[in-house]
Amino acid sequence: MDSPLRDFLAPLITAVELREWCEEQRRAGKTIVFTNGCYDLVHEGHVASLRAARGLGDLLLVGMNSDQSVRSNKGPGRPILNEAARSGLLRSLRAVDAVTIFNDSSVLPTILTARPDVVAKGGQYDRSEIVGSEEVEQWGGRVVRLPMVEGVSTTLLLDRIRNLDPAVGEGKEDP
Repeated sequence: MDSPLRDFLAPLITAVELREWCEEQRRAGKTIVFTNGCYDLVHEGHVASLRAARGLGDLLLVGMNSDQSVRSNKGPGRPILNEAARSGLLRSLRAVDAVTIFNDSSVLPTILTARPDVVAKGGQYDRSEIVGSEEVEQWGGRVVRLPMVEGVSTTLLLDRIRNLDPAVGEGKEDP
């Protein structure tokens, strides 16, 4: 039985459906913003980045690493949450218009398929480190580095959890 909340989730776009979904959005005159990540433990930094990215266009498409891709990039013990849980969390956020899951170790094939108008990544990445930046600019798109929430990252959060740090979450306002 389907959950009644299913209707409130942004769509999960398969790799096979991605090109057509993006072309359909462009035909409707929509500007597609793309961002990506593992979203292993969704935290306030992710939410702030997703909100900022959504403000750059009409639709926010989030590329999320599959479980296999996370393990390949982050090593054993990751992801903490499986891809169904991670994608469900992302799809429930108001800023997110669609999610696609990619298996590759690099997001470049997904970017080349989607051909977004904007690629947005966290400000911790130098412009030269943003995958797909050259390609997006070649087809007339732009690359935006988003502001970061200081002192918040999945790695720091996992370290605090592993050390049972009682200060987790102290002093932080809701995003």
